[in-house]
Amino acid sequence: MNGFLNILKPPGMTSAAVVAVVKRLTGEKRVGHAGTLDPEAAGVLPIMIGRAARLFDYLVDKEKTYVAEAAFGFATDTQDATGAVVARGENYPDYAAVCAAVKQLEGDILQRPSMYSAIKQDGVAMYERARRGETVEVPLRQVHVESITLHGEMPDHGVLMTVRCGRGTYIRSICDDLGKLTGCPAHMRFLLRAQSGVFTLDTAMTVEEATAYRDEGTLQQHLLPLDWPIGHICRVDVPGWLQKQVVNGMRLPVEKLCAAQDVAQGGIVRIYLNNEFWGMAERQGDMLVWKCQLPPDNAGSKEAADENPA
Repeated sequence: MNGFLNILKPPGMTSAAVVAVVKRLTGEKRVGHAGTLDPEAAGVLPIMIGRAARLFDYLVDKEKTYVAEAAFGFATDTQDATGAVVARGENYPDYAAVCAAVKQLEGDILQRPSMYSAIKQDGVAMYERARRGETVEVPLRQVHVESITLHGEMPDHGVLMTVRCGRGTYIRSICDDLGKLTGCPAHMRFLLRAQSGVFTLDTAMTVEEATAYRDEGTLQQHLLPLDWPIGHICRVDVPGWLQKQVVNGMRLPVEKLCAAQDVAQGGIVRIYLNNEFWGMAERQGDMLVWKCQLPPDNAGSKEAADENPA
């Protein structure tokens, strides 16, 4: 099997556990996820199967959307509801104060994630150091928050919000910062990832649904194609007379490929032959050089291409 599954991860399940389930369902050893989701969080988790893993570097995962609830009254060492309480307060902010505070957290901001984050220092995840009892000082890092939209108040001093942000943004840190800005300690009570790049809730399936498809023998039909999440990259259609060069992984002349002529030096393109996706290439001078070749499952042999160069 080669392609992507968009799994709707349930709360309480790790991203690694989802990968293990998909390995069992598909019988494919080459399975990985594109972007870790905290165990207590729910939402879309893109799963790469087979040759799809070779496209990881080309996926758009900079655009992420989360639905979260920030709860005021106490802060924790993990910045979410699972951690130990480190501060309490009853000076609960009114809704207008929270609306004003979120505006300060939009744009390019500096963020200090929890010491229980997955950020690595000297090759070791911060949470591993924290669990060993080490004193962990997480450095400030710049992230981009496109927008924060509030949807109203929730029971027990909470507010529901949608956050659109870039890669590396910690939503629980935003909740913690809201507490600091409003003068009342806060933490993240709930988190749902609604979007990761082109993967959204609309195309997601639960683990139970994936299992049912496997039992029906239809799981492969529900895989998203290899080129489905990389439509943002320039497409280059290679004429049939260059079939031999494509099949054998040879360099392709830019001057013979209209779409490639507008690609800047070092630019990446998607290569298609006979309307089938064959992989990724980079413009180097006047040639397109393969970065990864992913021939279709029904591609003919090299010998056939040699005999029928068209």
